Amino acid sequence: MSAPSRRALLVLLSGAGLFTSRLTAQGQAPAGAAKGFGYQDVIQQAIALAKQPFDAESAKIPAELSSLTYDSYREIRFRRDKTFWRDGGSDFRLLPFHLGFLHNKPVQVHIINHGNAIPIPFTTALFEYGKVPVPKNLSPALGFAGFTVTTNLNDPKVQDEVISFLGASYFRLLGRGHRYGLSARSLALNVGGDGPEEFPFMRALWVEEPTRDTTQLVIYALLDSPSVAGAFRYVVSPGRDTHVDVTATIIPRREIERIGIAPLTSMFQAGEGDLAQRTDFRPEIHDSDGLMMQSGSGEWIWRPIRNPKVLRISSFGDKNLRGFGLMQRDRDFGSYQDLEARYDARPGYWVQPQGDWGEGRVDLIEIPTDNEAFDNIVACWTPNKPLPSGQAAEFSYRISALSTTWHLHPYAQVQQSFNGSDIEDGVAEGRGTKRFIVDFAGGDLAYYQNEPERLELVATSTAGSITTKILTFNAPLKGVRAIVDATLPDGQSAELRMFLRARTRTLSETWTATWSVPAGDAARPQPARNELPRK
Repeated sequence: MSAPSRRALLVLLSGAGLFTSRLTAQGQAPAGAAKGFGYQDVIQQAIALAKQPFDAESAKIPAELSSLTYDSYREIRFRRDKTFWRDGGSDFRLLPFHLGFLHNKPVQVHIINHGNAIPIPFTTALFEYGKVPVPKNLSPALGFAGFTVTTNLNDPKVQDEVISFLGASYFRLLGRGHRYGLSARSLALNVGGDGPEEFPFMRALWVEEPTRDTTQLVIYALLDSPSVAGAFRYVVSPGRDTHVDVTATIIPRREIERIGIAPLTSMFQAGEGDLAQRTDFRPEIHDSDGLMMQSGSGEWIWRPIRNPKVLRISSFGDKNLRGFGLMQRDRDFGSYQDLEARYDARPGYWVQPQGDWGEGRVDLIEIPTDNEAFDNIVACWTPNKPLPSGQAAEFSYRISALSTTWHLHPYAQVQQSFNGSDIEDGVAEGRGTKRFIVDFAGGDLAYYQNEPERLELVATSTAGSITTKILTFNAPLKGVRAIVDATLPDGQSAELRMFLRARTRTLSETWTATWSVPAGDAARPQPARNELPRK
């Protein structure tokens, strides 16, 4: 994310000048004048930007900022007495982020007041620098690294963060009682592809100034990268389950074969049963523990996340997907025992497409890691058809920050799952055997506890065979434990699925997982790309 060069600035500011000229001296639009700055104007800027070759030139930030260390950058804080909108009666506050450390690519931030997009000039007077020397001679046009917005999220008398924009096209939102965990991105390019990933970045952000009665905050962004330009609108609705309605207009500079819509990024180092991946006393270490999906046909699917030994890519093909997200279902502090990170309070993000997204797939990328400081999980929607060069494509969706998934559907849900015998340490007689244990709870399972023979465990595999199926009631969870033994030929991988039903009535979501048998004692499992069959 770089500061706009002279050519990029001309594109960015061409619209803003027009809207300034529409205002009277009192700051109001004259009678009969067009409405002030809005999303269509950002789209026009994106179209103009896409017609130009990508401008890789950047105005470097001063060395005293780019050389800041992690600890010194954390010393710099926005002054609370300088927060924007603190005196306007609104419940929202705007606090820009300072440039420095890894955040060395300026974004021009604007406030839209009475239809006029007014840039916020940079000044050191907006920040406290702690032990860091106050930088000198910085230009008012320097820009910012992004911003955060606070509101009365958890207490009517207390301001808490509700959404932030910082780095590339990343943004994060919080619901009531949440701690920051996973991240959302506005766009992903070639994530999980053969070549290097491309990171679009925000050249400019606009925020509509809220009034006393404003309950939804409207934000616009102009994105750019070598392959695309784009306009984005975010309508933020704070609450118990804060949600953001996102509209994305993407204009490719070239044909885009692998584009990620509504990408989510998270971390998973260890979960229940992952004894070998623990590095200290904590039982589990993760921001998210599963990928949840609702297919176009209405099937609800749960895919537990794992920290694999090698890169693993799973693709779930669908048409007109109804929803997907990276969720943190386990909310028990005892599962993590981390007083600082509080993984039990981290939200899940649930994405609901608006309109017809057509044919495509949900891609889940799992990257091996031994460090919780780095994200290693990505999930996104990838359309089957490449986006043609020069043609605008629009995608709309709602993303919600959730503490629970119980309200999303009426079926029993997966509470935890374990792998039994581990075939990766060796293969006997050309075949591998593995035991999978899945606990289901909720829904209507309690109704069947006195007549368990009505329950049926449906288990299938795309390769190999299912050799054992066991169902038993799990009294502590008031649910059911399903146990499946599967076999697989040497050197193959398979997608295993299981769900519960009573006769023709579906009682649970579908649990699914990928497993592999190495090709001989010396080989290891390879990345698998699997098309999820429909039930």
